Amino acid sequence: MSYAIIATGGKQFRVAEGDVIQVPSLKAEPGQTVQLDVLALHTGSEFKVGTPHLPGARVTASVIGHGRARKIIVFKFKRRKQYRRKRGHRQNFTALLVQKIEAAA
Repeated sequence: MSYAIIATGGKQFRVAEGDVIQVPSLKAEPGQTVQLDVLALHTGSEFKVGTPHLPGARVTASVIGHGRARKIIVFKFKRRKQYRRKRGHRQNFTALLVQKIEAAA
């Protein structure tokens, strides 16, 4: 089974063809295709690592939609000082369907 390591939004993801991944928000409309650079590629028999990207290797993915992740609670306090701060955060994401992994020629 072949897979690729890609980087987008400051994070790295391990993807294979047919995977659905949630990446930090991209400026693309649902239905559009996006090209992502490959950091490393495993093709079953060999493993290639780029410096930092593999030249000629690409991952093609289509945008399924946009959404917001589950809420996380950020709670800060200092004991015995009556200091409490409670905040919530929901991260925006883009859902991608990985269509094709192209190796370097």
